[in-house]
Amino acid sequence: MEYLAAAYTVIWVLLAGYLLLQGNRQKKLQQELKMLTEMVGEGRDLN
Repeated sequence: MEYLAAAYTVIWVLLAGYLLLQGNRQKKLQQELKMLTEMVGEGRDLN
């Protein structure tokens, strides 16, 4: 039974880590998208 508890713990830790990484990646992508849209907007103003 200890193996089962250990397996559950490992699965939860891996899942939590994966979700945290996904969240950080999503935040970074949103920031890059915002920067790009601002740059494109400035480019339109120049033309």
